[in-house]
Amino acid sequence: MYETQTLLHTRIDAAVTGAEVIRHVDLTGRVALVTGGSSGLGLESVRAFASSGAQVCVPAIDPVAARAALRGIKGVDVWPIDLSNLGSIKVFANAFLERRRSLDLLVLNAGVIAQPLSRDQHGRERHFSVNYLGHFHLTALLWPALLAAGKSRVVILSSRAHQLCEVDFDDLDFVRRPYDKWMAYAQSKTANALFAVALDQRGRGHGVRAFSAHPGMIVTPGIRHLTRAEFDAVGALAQDGTPVIDPANDKKTAEQGAATTVWCATAPALEATGGVYCENCDVASVEPEERFGVRPYAIDPERAERLWRISASRTGLDIGT
Repeated sequence: MYETQTLLHTRIDAAVTGAEVIRHVDLTGRVALVTGGSSGLGLESVRAFASSGAQVCVPAIDPVAARAALRGIKGVDVWPIDLSNLGSIKVFANAFLERRRSLDLLVLNAGVIAQPLSRDQHGRERHFSVNYLGHFHLTALLWPALLAAGKSRVVILSSRAHQLCEVDFDDLDFVRRPYDKWMAYAQSKTANALFAVALDQRGRGHGVRAFSAHPGMIVTPGIRHLTRAEFDAVGALAQDGTPVIDPANDKKTAEQGAATTVWCATAPALEATGGVYCENCDVASVEPEERFGVRPYAIDPERAERLWRISASRTGLDIGT
């Protein structure tokens, strides 16, 4: 079942940055799209792609702030989007397809983490809505552009947090079970890993490959709302409040955290594979209990297909195999 989820033994150092991964890659004439591309990991991915010659589109909920954050990076366009609003996603996708015939690299990076319970306009739990379902909807709408590229890649941000729980297919939106912000976040990241499995199954025959990626533990603006006790529980902050940087133990800078995303998007070593969960610029090993690696349930094809069917029903969109 997991024949493709096998270490490649790339021997790339855990401290490598996205800029270093892409140093010898030429993306001239290619088009990339990075959600959440105006801060943290997404911003560093945008820098890397743009530095190699790609034209980069950054859809953002606050285009004014995004343009300010991306100022000085050449070849970047910012467009409005709200990933929790299916109507907004459709407006963005239609506008993108009018301007761009093809899309070479799609990085689904945007997300929320460990937030109090809130719901989108359809009543769906926000982590699942933004981190997973909004990206499913966006990808389905952009599918013609991914196909038109001939060879394209989709990189979906998962997380080691997926190890906390499976997808609860009977209560995706925490209607019946007590809400837990970490379980909600973890479920969305497990969903993202499963998304890569099902998407790659549909795209591989058309030149579209999909990957999920764990970037590492990075203190980004998106988690600054956590309490000091929560940071201390995972050893994320030094005594003076600055982030602990220890790549060998998964604590990375945003530049280092972007490396696996960039690697998944561009590495020649992945030409013949897809649907895999990656970490530290390598395909992760399948680990039922260890702290590293990917849990079997997060790359299970049957679970991936079940989630896909639910997502297609919720969005009214599907992609054929």
